[in-house]
Amino acid sequence: MEIFLNIVSTALIAIFVQNSILERALGVNVLLYASRKKENMFGFSAAITYTTTVSAPLIWVVDTVIGNIENYRILMPLIYVLIIGIVYISTLVIIWRFFPKFFKSLKKYVHLSVFNCSVVGALFLCSQQGNDIFSYIGYGLGTGIGFLFAAYLLYTAAGRLNSPLVPAAFRGYPIMIVYVGILSLALYAFTGYSTSAV
Repeated sequence: MEIFLNIVSTALIAIFVQNSILERALGVNVLLYASRKKENMFGFSAAITYTTTVSAPLIWVVDTVIGNIENYRILMPLIYVLIIGIVYISTLVIIWRFFPKFFKSLKKYVHLSVFNCSVVGALFLCSQQGNDIFSYIGYGLGTGIGFLFAAYLLYTAAGRLNSPLVPAAFRGYPIMIVYVGILSLALYAFTGYSTSAV
């Protein structure tokens, strides 16, 4: 039960308090693309959740085994992209071999959703914030669900943000970026940060 609570609490922190999209702006371009259609939103979120959740324990193993090497921080990006690539290729081969119909529908999501900065950033955050394998898994799971949360917020606001009441120069990408910034500030307030009187 303690393991489950550790995974759930870490996932909830990754979804709401440390949402990699809204707090750190990792993967905003993919988020804007995914939030255009409901099926894109769920497809991208599922692929990101799968990739971060499956890659997180592998990252924990690598961090545990070679994390004490002197120049490990320099090698981290290369190692993380290599692990993501292994998960990506092995998953595609398995799906292509055993589920060919599902593979055809998956092709349009998997490339953009797996290789973006929200996935790599989530793994970096796992290594900085995680203590054990279960917190790594929880953070990976929470990152993907947090992506779905952010995409849903953009999807529901898209109609109003692109209305004729918004000046033409701000419609589309500019107003979405402003909206993501406002959402980021609102979620940042949940963490309890305050300005100091210094």
